Order: sequence, then structure tokens, then C-alpha cells
Amino acid sequence: MFKLKENNTTIKTEMMAGLTTFFTMVYIVVVNPIILADAGVPFAQVFTATIIAAVIGTLWMALFANYPIAIAPGMGLNAYFAYSVVGNHQNITYETAFAAVFIAGLIFVILSLTSFREKLIEAIPVNLKHGITAGIGLFIAFIGLRLTGIITAHPTNLVALGDLHSPSALLALIGLAITLILMVLNINGALFLGMVVTAMIAFFTGQLSFNDGFMAMPSLPEGMIVLNPWTALMDVIHNSLYAVVFSFILVTIFDTTGTMIGVAHQAGLMKGNSMPRAREALLSDSIATAAGAMFGTSPTTAYIESSSGVAAGGRTGLTSLTVAGLFILAAFFGPLVSAVSGLSAITAPALIIVGSLMMGSISKISWDELDEAFPAFLIILSMPLTSSIATGIALGFISYPLLKVVKGRWREVHPLLYVFAVLFFYQLAFLPH
Repeated sequence: MFKLKENNTTIKTEMMAGLTTFFTMVYIVVVNPIILADAGVPFAQVFTATIIAAVIGTLWMALFANYPIAIAPGMGLNAYFAYSVVGNHQNITYETAFAAVFIAGLIFVILSLTSFREKLIEAIPVNLKHGITAGIGLFIAFIGLRLTGIITAHPTNLVALGDLHSPSALLALIGLAITLILMVLNINGALFLGMVVTAMIAFFTGQLSFNDGFMAMPSLPEGMIVLNPWTALMDVIHNSLYAVVFSFILVTIFDTTGTMIGVAHQAGLMKGNSMPRAREALLSDSIATAAGAMFGTSPTTAYIESSSGVAAGGRTGLTSLTVAGLFILAAFFGPLVSAVSGLSAITAPALIIVGSLMMGSISKISWDELDEAFPAFLIILSMPLTSSIATGIALGFISYPLLKVVKGRWREVHPLLYVFAVLFFYQLAFLPH
């Protein structure tokens, strides 16, 4: 079913890759409820809704697209939902905001059923694709360093070296050293084994504890938040949430598309300039976004942490199926998941190492052609500095056609790129982000 032999992989490798991806991204089931709680949504509601959305999207990716890419509610999109949509509008409740997410999800499904998103993948120039892969690599390595306090905020320089004597930074550095040694020795499942060893060290040094036990029953205190598509549409029209729906669609399209291209490139699954089974893959996040909104979570996206599973050998949907199965289990192990995912030093070494692997795409960029190289450079630079994959892609998409027009090579640019350059410029200049 998953064509394991064709992809030169085994059941054991795929399941180990799934474990690795799951443990690098499972923090979302704790972080997402914390962020959406600021919009007034009950923690238990978002915890369960996050898992439902992740399972639906990731199962679709596994069974219909056969890619080792996991889907879950996106970071950044949840903050936009909580602080810009609900926080900045006193008359908009979180129920109304979920109606906007639901409508965005339905529009998203329609776009994914057409050839539009597949054409978009083919329209993105090769050098920009390499820039997206490298930019995501730099971004997730930066996340790993920042979450553990190895890099910290600075009032003048924005970032600086953190306190390397802090327990979190020390544990992350020890975990990084252990994982690197395992990888250099070509030990199977090195990334996952590195996490296990780091977690054991954390437990015996008192950094990891299970005070709330291990298990708890999942619940949905509010039931289903969005039930009727017509009522949801009327909510959007009545509150004039068009810009919100547009922002959700634009950001999610490029977050997911960029991540899928990056992970597929890393796994060697791209066929030339196109992505096989792109429509099936792209449907996964749109269906999960609509379903997640019904239960009470912000839009979903493909997870950049999927690249850690690819680095561990994941090549097929069996990796995603493993991730989906683990998310189902996580629903019953809320306290355990909360304890492990709450200690970022356990998963940060995997993110840092995967970041270095994805940075290899830089060597494939045509650095001797400035009109090709600079937009790719802008993507690589801006993704970690703005903490947004979509913003990085936006700046690349705006600068690429501009430089081509100046050089008199405007015919080389796909018409879709001109359309999105204008849309991105409008979004960055006139909409909240």
C-alpha cells in the first residue's frame, strides 16, 4: 500500500521516523491550547480539537497522498487568531472567528480540488524552491536554539547568546552532542534515540517529572462550535471578516505549499519541478482546517518538523500513519504529553540537526545570477527573522518578478507569480499580519 520497496525503506524505518516526527511536533497539543486560551477558548476544548485536526489531516496525507508529512494547527496562525482577530476586535467572539476559519477551510478545499495549487507548485522557480528549503532549515534550527535558551532576546541586538549554564541550555547541548555522535556513527533512528537518552537525563536530573500522572480522558466541553456552513458564512458577512478569511487562506496556502516542497525536496520525492500526488497532499490541510474549526482550533498546516522524520529515513505515508496513531494515543495521555513536550531541550537537538541538513539546498542556488539569487536569499534570511514561512515566501515572490522585469526577462516569470506578488504586497502593506 505504501510502496515501501519502491522508496527504499522498511516498516521499522518508517515507524521510527514517525516517532521522531511526532516527538518533535507534539508540543502543539499543549502550546496551541495555551495560545487560544487567550482568546477565551477552554483549554480542554482546544487540546482535543488540536488532536482531531492533526489526526484527520495526517491520516489523509498518509492514506491518499503517501507522503511522510504531518498536519496540525499551525504556530503563527494560532497567534493571529487569538491576538489579531479576537484580541483586536471586541465585537468578535472566538465562535465567530472559528466561523471565519471554517469558511477559509471550505474555500481552501475548493482551491485544492482544482489544479490551481498544483500549478502554483510548478510555477515557483527552482531557485526559490531551494531557498524555501534552506530558509525552513534555518528557521527550525533557530527555533531549537531559541526555545532552549541557547539564544535569547537582547534589548539592543534583538538576539544574543543565552546563559549556557542554565539547565535547559545544558541539557539541549548534551542532547545535541549525543544525537550528533549517533548520527555520525550512522546508527538507525539516531534522532529518536537522541531524544530518548536526553529525556532519561532530564528525568534523573529532576528536569522532567510526571506530577499530574500519565493519563486523562479527552473532552470537548463546548461540543461542536461550528455546525452550519450557512450560519458561518452569515457570521463572516455580518462582521465583514473578508480580510481575515483572505489572510488565513493566503498564509495557509504558502505555509503548507512551502513546507511540502521543502520536505519533499529533502526526501528526494519531487519529480523535476512538480510534486506527484500534489492534489491529494494539498487536500489534507484544507480538510483538516475546516474540520478543526468545527471542533475549536485555528487553521492547520504541514509541519516543518516532518523534516526530522525524513532525516530519520521516512519516505512514505507509513511515517504519517504512525504520527496519526500517536496523536490518537496522545488524546488519552494528556498529562504525559504535556510533561515531555513542555521540556523543549528534549526535541531541540533534532530540530537543530535537521536544520543543518536542510541548509544543504543553498549549494543548488544559482548564486552567480543576482536576479535568481537575491529573492532566494531574501527567503532564507526573512523566514527565521520574521518567524514566518509565509512572510519569507511573500518577500521572495515580490522581489523575483520585479528583478526579472527590470532585467527585461519578464516572459520567464509564470503569470501566477505576478498575481501573488500583487496579493502579497497588498497583504503586507494593508492587512494585519
